Amino acid sequence: MGFFAARQPILDKSKSLFGYELLFRTSLENVFPDVDQEKATSKMIESLQFDLGLDRISDGKLAFINFTEKTLLGGYPELLPKQKVVIEILETAKPTKALYIALHSLHKKGYMLALDDFIHDSRWEPFYKLIDIVKIDYLESTPQEIYETIAAVKKYPNIKLLAEKVETNKEFKEAVELGFDYFQGYFFSYPEVIKSVTLTPGQTSIATLMNKVAEESPDFEEITKLFELDVTLSFKLLRYTQSAMFKRRNPIKTIKQAVLVLGKTELERFVGLLFSAQFSGDKPQELIRLSMQRAKFCELIAPYCSQRNNSSSAFLTGMLSLVDAMLDADLIAVINDLPLSEEIKSALTKKQGWLADCIELCQHFEKGDWQQMEATCERINIPYTNILEEYETAGVWAEEKLDELG
Repeated sequence: MGFFAARQPILDKSKSLFGYELLFRTSLENVFPDVDQEKATSKMIESLQFDLGLDRISDGKLAFINFTEKTLLGGYPELLPKQKVVIEILETAKPTKALYIALHSLHKKGYMLALDDFIHDSRWEPFYKLIDIVKIDYLESTPQEIYETIAAVKKYPNIKLLAEKVETNKEFKEAVELGFDYFQGYFFSYPEVIKSVTLTPGQTSIATLMNKVAEESPDFEEITKLFELDVTLSFKLLRYTQSAMFKRRNPIKTIKQAVLVLGKTELERFVGLLFSAQFSGDKPQELIRLSMQRAKFCELIAPYCSQRNNSSSAFLTGMLSLVDAMLDADLIAVINDLPLSEEIKSALTKKQGWLADCIELCQHFEKGDWQQMEATCERINIPYTNILEEYETAGVWAEEKLDELG
């Protein structure tokens, strides 16, 4: 049974990353069909320890992991390191004496505990002193249920509130005002307030470079001239080529030499890093990571779409797919102002073409919507298992590049 995991970011009030909820599924099977839940959980833990790697998939942040009542009673959480996980108690669990004893033991051993999709029920009140986080479904819960739950846990200072399924900045601000501490969802990947935006000369230069590098046969003379017109970009290019990964015997003496040393593939990545830095401003770092992961994922699946020679266009499309959130601007207005091919513009503004399919797959993966992802793969004739592996590869690449961005 092969395991794959998506992860959903959990941010704090300052929109800094606090942790990830890990969303698991088996390869080519829906959830855990015909598999005993305990056995499935055991396999999942084994996969975390030996295959997926807890540190790698959660990037050193807390990993929120769901456990059923049966697996909690079976002591499965203790197979994972207490300093790296938050044990989520699924809403299907019943507040029994046996469960209290199991959770009390985990609490005493230092594990963080969270009630998932929780609505206040007086039967759970004896458990509150053991709980660190209460997760409330902000989308599905009624205002009355949210208010009652907040009021019930307010007298327990050990409990932090986490709002799940926060999908807009308006909802984020409302949740902050209600007293929530953490927020799960992709609200940060949408513009906060749509406003008119004029690109700076530096942003325009980078957008032009991205488009030129994405061409099937880039004109390196023209790319060199674009770098030479911007002193800051030239400096960053020369510094980047000094990296130990570019082995060479002679020092770089000209911009053209630096461009040629990098070549098309590495230039594409370098300009992508510049884009993230220039366009993201003071946005959450998770937004930058997400745009970079989308870019790499789109590049990796281009060959599966019979577009092996267009992987650079795919990379660029993925990178630009969140530019509206980076600039707090209307996506169509921004994209139409950029020097991009009609194929890329059509994908981003009209959701048409194979590049739009790449972005759609990204979005399904981010939400852990396995059924829709599988349906999209079937529709566009892409092998499903390969896509899962490519997304994991893209995630590792994005983390590495984000570290380089510093």
